[in-house]
Amino acid sequence: MTEASTRRRARGGGGAARRAERTAVKIETAKYIERNIPNFEVLNEEALEIIETNAETVLAEIGVNFVDNPAALKRWREAGADVDGERVRLPRGLARELIKSAPSEFTQHARNPEKSVVIGGRNLVLAPVYGPPFVRDAQGGRRYATMDDFKKFVKLAYMSKWLHHSGGTVCEPTDIPVNKRHLDMLMAHMTLSDKPFMGSVTDPSRAQDSVEMCEILFGKEFVQNNTVMTSLTNINSPMTFDDVMMGSLEVYAANNQACIISPFIVGGAMAPVSVAGTLTQVLAEVMAGVAYSQIIRPGAPAIFGAFVSSIDMNSGAPTFGTPEASHVTYGAGQLARRLGLPFRSAGSFCGSKLPDAQAAYETANSLNMGLMSGVNFMLHSCGWLEGGLVADFEKFVMDADQLGVLHGLAKGVAYDENAQAMDAIREVGPGGHYLGCAHTQANFKEAFWKTDLLDYKPFETWEEEGARDTRTLASARVDHLLANYQQPQLDPEVNAALDAYVAEKKASMPDAFT
Repeated sequence: MTEASTRRRARGGGGAARRAERTAVKIETAKYIERNIPNFEVLNEEALEIIETNAETVLAEIGVNFVDNPAALKRWREAGADVDGERVRLPRGLARELIKSAPSEFTQHARNPEKSVVIGGRNLVLAPVYGPPFVRDAQGGRRYATMDDFKKFVKLAYMSKWLHHSGGTVCEPTDIPVNKRHLDMLMAHMTLSDKPFMGSVTDPSRAQDSVEMCEILFGKEFVQNNTVMTSLTNINSPMTFDDVMMGSLEVYAANNQACIISPFIVGGAMAPVSVAGTLTQVLAEVMAGVAYSQIIRPGAPAIFGAFVSSIDMNSGAPTFGTPEASHVTYGAGQLARRLGLPFRSAGSFCGSKLPDAQAAYETANSLNMGLMSGVNFMLHSCGWLEGGLVADFEKFVMDADQLGVLHGLAKGVAYDENAQAMDAIREVGPGGHYLGCAHTQANFKEAFWKTDLLDYKPFETWEEEGARDTRTLASARVDHLLANYQQPQLDPEVNAALDAYVAEKKASMPDAFT
């Protein structure tokens, strides 16, 4: 071996060193996406005006129900609505006028300020799956979720570069009493991650607990003057607002915390089968919900939500990644922007039982739809399986890897002097190649999106390494990330105060599993 080659090897570190660098775990979080590409708009001005007019007709003539909530009915009367029993009818223009006080964008603060996110505008914030009672992995199969599973998902979200948000109920820990599990879930988000997170909505008292725990974490004055939580308020479509969800909304809005006002739409079951009809109902429901949040506290952050799936008319099962759901999501994005509200929709939606080809097709359609429709907050962006019944560990890291593609697409196309690459074209000339030219050498590290998961090795190498499919690679990555997890630091006094709060709350009530 020559001295020159020895120097080259020492300087470059060799192939083993480069492989070690590529596989080393780096806890890095990409900034939320700032789109430099246009939104896709499926509706023309005539269609938008028809839908908006029809939504006002729904609110004025049909109305919406606020059930088991006398205080809400009283507030609506005072705001100028016509209240008949539990039916609330809003004069044309009332909801739209109330909505004007809701911000078009807002900052959700994380305990690590570097990971705070801005929701609204041309931004896209990615958060993981929410709500499944079951989990699945390659080793244990499908089973009820536990608190240990929940903590693993929080750690994976923290370790995932392309996720900006820790989420909320990433799975439902069924081994913890229903009336106490929200405390453990919040503790996991607050202590195992330093990304933003979501609060509990399963009871107004649990929403209040969420606010009080945040006051320990951030300080009471900071919470009242800033948004530190996002919460999911689902509407019981068609056009019904129940007391539990509205009670939680009342707590969050009163404390200046963000509410996603989100109709839960399965087309053909909870809304009409037509796109225009579904959009009319979605708009009416969102307008009523956001308007109510502004009655509680003008200026409280609110997000226009649209969870949309179509339906298999043979089985009644929800279907995902369909063109009809895309049309509704594109249209809802346009309607949200016209209202001046941040938009929540899309995710890694699929109906598949396994992270297989069906899951990949439907998820890819759903994720790209979300990017192109102008979504600002994408819940369920990774880990979703079986129509939302299952949070899958392998699919979580598969989806999280693909979220990097959305970051790359959203950058748009650069056309500065470096991007024009005229020096490279001159250097190489006809018949050459660009592998060794100066422009390639200067740009190759950042030129293309790089997967942390997928296999691009030659067939022979792939076969020698066990001919592993994507699910097998994902299972190994789950193990790798969890083995290398490093908990972010938290002030010991704050941690102790949170522990004491949770212990006191749990001791104050008996366990309840219903």
